[in-house]
Amino acid sequence: MAKIVVEDSREGTKTPFLRGILTSSLLEAGMPFEEAYHLASTIRQKLSNKTTITTLEMRETVVRELIKLDNPEVLENYTEPNHPVLTIQVRYTQNSVTQFSQVRHRQSLQSSGLNTDRAILISQLLLKELEESNKSEFHVNEIGHMTFYLLQKQFGKETAHRYLVWIDYTRSHRPLILLLGGTTGCGKSTVATEVAHRLGIIRTQSTDMLREVMRMMIPERLLPALHTSSFNAWRRLPGHGDENATDELIIMGYNHQAELVYVPCDAVIQRALRERVSLILEGIHISPALLQRIRSQQDAVIVPIMLAVLKQDQLKGRLKGRGVVAPERGSSQYLSNFEQIWELQSYLLSEADKYAMDIVANDDKDQTTERVMRSINEVLERDFRGTEEEIFKQP
Repeated sequence: MAKIVVEDSREGTKTPFLRGILTSSLLEAGMPFEEAYHLASTIRQKLSNKTTITTLEMRETVVRELIKLDNPEVLENYTEPNHPVLTIQVRYTQNSVTQFSQVRHRQSLQSSGLNTDRAILISQLLLKELEESNKSEFHVNEIGHMTFYLLQKQFGKETAHRYLVWIDYTRSHRPLILLLGGTTGCGKSTVATEVAHRLGIIRTQSTDMLREVMRMMIPERLLPALHTSSFNAWRRLPGHGDENATDELIIMGYNHQAELVYVPCDAVIQRALRERVSLILEGIHISPALLQRIRSQQDAVIVPIMLAVLKQDQLKGRLKGRGVVAPERGSSQYLSNFEQIWELQSYLLSEADKYAMDIVANDDKDQTTERVMRSINEVLERDFRGTEEEIFKQP
């Protein structure tokens, strides 16, 4: 479903329509959650043929739907002007106090695997509780405890537990090393960028860029397999340049090139571990063979994920799109070598499955991002031993 932009002519702003925001507005008006979310979904569907709508048109649409429900109390509450937002302070230590930020709060919820709409809803509900308490300052553990119970009430114990696991991890100060693999065109860099934004990770790297640096330093005559695409590396193997592509040759060429690229990959990972900073490393060279070099790390969270596009037509469509989005990369070379690319993906998925590496089908960017976040949480949960009382202990 295409995104709808809500335009506020008075403030000159444009924001995407989000069910979570509308749902929270209806909740504040006194509507139960299930009814509010259903109505927000209904309105989203009614507006599906629009790309832009003004705030006035949006409000009129909501009012018409509320009139149909014959609930004058909710209608009256919704149409009243919003009450002013109080300034809420959050205390972390005796000397550290900051203003409560819905943006940061929402980001922490999304980091625990909650989707955008639900994160906005919980953040809005929390703010309402904070304002109604008539307190101007809360300890960070109070905020966490209230958030935990809101998640439990609205979405169940499992969702609340994931948030608990994430908060526990953020306080451990362990670096997160996220490794995103996948064949050409499966969306690795797009997903890596989105995950980095949600987690606030500033250090990202692609294996393609590391390979490019190696090409600048090492002449083609010395390492010819390095100076070509991974799906064509078999053509640069000694004695195989004139043969027809076979599954064995494609895999042999890929593994040969990957072994070369593992050297700078390992160096980048080891530096992040030494400096105790989180890192996202993405690229076609991420495979179980690389993981064997770093699995022994105890004081870090290593999360390997293999992305996949499981339908040939869909992968071809993405490869064609490269010529439009990034003309300098072109698409003809990828489409003319599609069988090799597809075979390489089959091999990578087989290896990932053999070594229990999480496989995520990338059909939709937002859903894939949320699944990656969930995978991170699942890895964190393996070492989780805390309780709600311990993590949100009051000072």
